Amino acid sequence: MDMNMMAERIALIRNDLAAASEGRYPVPELIAVTKTHTAEEILPLEQLGIKVIGENRVQELMGKIDALEGRFGIHLIGRLQRNKVRYIAGRVDMIQSVDSAELAEEISRRCAALGRVMPVLVEVSPAGEKQKGGVPFSETRPLLETIRRFEGIRVEGLMAVMPQTDDEALLDRLFGETRTLFEHIRDEAPEGVAMRELSMGMSGDYMIAARHGATMVRVGSAVFGPRN
Repeated sequence: MDMNMMAERIALIRNDLAAASEGRYPVPELIAVTKTHTAEEILPLEQLGIKVIGENRVQELMGKIDALEGRFGIHLIGRLQRNKVRYIAGRVDMIQSVDSAELAEEISRRCAALGRVMPVLVEVSPAGEKQKGGVPFSETRPLLETIRRFEGIRVEGLMAVMPQTDDEALLDRLFGETRTLFEHIRDEAPEGVAMRELSMGMSGDYMIAARHGATMVRVGSAVFGPRN
């Protein structure tokens, strides 16, 4: 993998994020999405200033986590089955895809047994795409009220996955609505809920996400380039 090319891509993304934030919001943190990439391909990111990586699948992550721990913060960003929680409870730094009380409870139980508290984000579904996971906006507050008391997790914000579309007006509206939800919950956050993080935006739409105040963007192909 060409380090110079990857450095140029990362610099371009960061410039785009700074421009899109327009001084209205802090520039989002760039999370490199590393699914399908080997540890050998991922490790050079450390030299390029990437501090956090995102992985989608537990099984794939476990095959390379030994080489990555201690080098990066590791976030699980894909859909998580309860029976897979035991593999990552002591090893990842954040789980971004909590979308049910049952999953949150399992994460809490596993982490509490290890004497740790897992930072989590609640995944919301801006477009109601059931196949992608995430809770409807209307169910976000009730879920937060349920899970905020779980001793082994700490709710730190929201995560969203937008639909794959070229309709920028639609994306602009959905990112805006997600930001509004985040702010409303932040302004009235119950005890045990801290709305610090808003993770949204990927390779095709990270600039729109930055315009709407994302604190993290999850970017894969724009970092690594297309597969040959």
